[in-house]
Amino acid sequence: MSGPAARRRARRHDPGRRDRLIDAALAVIAERGVAGTTHREIARAADVPLGSMTYHFSSLEEVLAEAFTRHADAVARVFDERLSTARDRDEAAEAVVTLVSDSLLGSPADLVLSVELYVAAARNPALRAVTQAWMARSRRALERHFDPTTARELDALIEGLVLHSALSTDPMTPEQIRHAVLRYLR
Repeated sequence: MSGPAARRRARRHDPGRRDRLIDAALAVIAERGVAGTTHREIARAADVPLGSMTYHFSSLEEVLAEAFTRHADAVARVFDERLSTARDRDEAAEAVVTLVSDSLLGSPADLVLSVELYVAAARNPALRAVTQAWMARSRRALERHFDPTTARELDALIEGLVLHSALSTDPMTPEQIRHAVLRYLR
């Protein structure tokens, strides 16, 4: 075979490409923020042709929603795991302290992704579905040990404590976090 048909590259079978694109979107968001995230940057980070983006996603908004959903699910899994091991309310309170002081802070990239999601959801109502689902999942985990009102309020306290711990130049110690959580739960 010669001519243009011979020069065409064979199509690569790449069943994991869509997942790689979502992971690449998370990496780009963590590095450049939502404002610096483009189809081109995601494709470059995933090492795939630019056309793969429009093949797998109808819009950049869809990619962002998928990426942020993946991030929120990963954080929620940690939350679920910590709270599911608590046998009573006291152990649940200690699990919350551990979540705030260790687990939810995660890597700097995780923090950036969470903050980027908050900002993006504030600007784009479609992304509020992601934050709402994340909050609902967190509350369900807390409701294993606390009533729904307490779970909702404790969830808000956790978010505030995590942000303060992550962004402060003088973050709270685990003992101060424990004091805040236990004081609220009295």
